[in-house]
Amino acid sequence: MKAKEVHKLNDEEIEVELARLRMRSFELRTQAVTEKIEDTSQFGATRGDIARLLTERSARRKKVRDEIAGKRS
Repeated sequence: MKAKEVHKLNDEEIEVELARLRMRSFELRTQAVTEKIEDTSQFGATRGDIARLLTERSARRKKVRDEIAGKRS
């Protein structure tokens, strides 16, 4: 998932995608223990996608906090 794609998602879609990717990460870790994984690069790709989504979510929350703080002043 590219950063441009993440920017287009709304807040609810980000949460749904985060849940899906976290489940995928869990499945990959489970497979690593129970069976052989053919493409180990999936670990890094999944972690990178989760990081992108979390960064976007944090940036949006910070923006809202800053807007609220600006209105109070």
